Amino acid sequence: MTTETYLLRQATLADGSTTDIRIADGIIAELGGSLSADGASVVDADGLLALPGLVDLHTHLREPGYEQSETVLTGTQAAAAGGFTAVFAMANTSPVADTAGVVEQELALGQEAGYATVQPIGAVTVGLAGEQLAELGAMAASRAQVRVFSDDGFCVSDPLLMRRALEYVKSFDGVIAQHAQDPRLTVGAQMNEGAVSGELGLQGWPAVAEESIIARDVLLAEHVGSRLHICHVSTAGSVDVIRWAKARGISVTAEVTPHHLLLTEELVRSYDARYKVNPPLRRQEDVLALREALADGTIDIVATDHAPHPTEHKDCEWDAAANGMVGLESALSVVQASVVDTGLLNWSDVARVLSSAPARIGRITRHGQGIAVGAPAQVLLYDPRASRTFSTGDLRGKGMNSPYLDLTLPGRVVATFHDGYPTVLDGALRPVDEIAQQARAGRAAANA
Repeated sequence: MTTETYLLRQATLADGSTTDIRIADGIIAELGGSLSADGASVVDADGLLALPGLVDLHTHLREPGYEQSETVLTGTQAAAAGGFTAVFAMANTSPVADTAGVVEQELALGQEAGYATVQPIGAVTVGLAGEQLAELGAMAASRAQVRVFSDDGFCVSDPLLMRRALEYVKSFDGVIAQHAQDPRLTVGAQMNEGAVSGELGLQGWPAVAEESIIARDVLLAEHVGSRLHICHVSTAGSVDVIRWAKARGISVTAEVTPHHLLLTEELVRSYDARYKVNPPLRRQEDVLALREALADGTIDIVATDHAPHPTEHKDCEWDAAANGMVGLESALSVVQASVVDTGLLNWSDVARVLSSAPARIGRITRHGQGIAVGAPAQVLLYDPRASRTFSTGDLRGKGMNSPYLDLTLPGRVVATFHDGYPTVLDGALRPVDEIAQQARAGRAAANA
């Protein structure tokens, strides 16, 4: 752990109370009024909201194999800028993260970078091909201690293979994170199926392609008695299925992305490929249903599905463009705009859906413990009163494919503390060499 001490003066907690926060030896050492600042670096947090470090259960870091899109270093810099202290890295790399060796490589890259904890997600099937189970047990037993497995980008569409995966991970308390998309119902699909797709002449992506897979998988999870997680829920019908499953006592959790909480299919009329994403942007009715589901607990968490692409993969015809949006740097602002400023969630709820709940689902213990004495010092300072026109200058990863460019968004991340040391101060990323040094010192202290 870092040996530096920091004192955050007059921070406002999620419950509205005000306190000083003293960070020492990588933990929250003290909370209270007028704390001593002897030997501490003082950060003025007056008027700033102190939240537990955010945890993203769904991030694409692209390394190894697609470093032209993102690297673990640049992706975790984007995460830190957005207030995240931990990200779960999806398995669709090259080579695919389907062996203990690859997930341990990703873990090491995250430790070396130092901007956030990188927790690898293992592939469910070899090469994401949907034909043979990957080395689930070996990845779980590796140094990466993988507990989340996903073929995200592809659906585990074979019901027998999905059943076997659920049975396998049950033995070590793992979870299968399903990309719910029936491949036969979405051949050539380009956007949400409905009136707008008909007007634009684009192949439709029906809601039932998502809903039918979720319905099948919650029944499989019930039969096996295993944990199931649904990635990027996007339709009102999916909400209904998940709500039914939870009422039945099935062990299912679900996530929604920031973009599905705010944006609709109407944006596709521009043919701007920044709005092309999987699953696609849906109707306004779906957006409202997703917000309500997050508020009532049917949907457990917000996850970014941060998906960076090179400019040439987006600056092209709609049909040829890649699916995906970057979202780490903007997530908290979009959540504020869509569900806090609309009165559906308070800041304690935000701490739950963006920190404690994703950490619990992913079974990582050094995150999501909140701001409490003795907890690991994963803290962000956020100014909810700020307002900004979001631009490429706000992006810290390689991907510029944000759907929020030129939009006015509320809030600004002022500081992020990861394992007790600041990765962001005064809204600016700390230098790479300083962060790497802090990370090395922390590992050395932990191993001493």
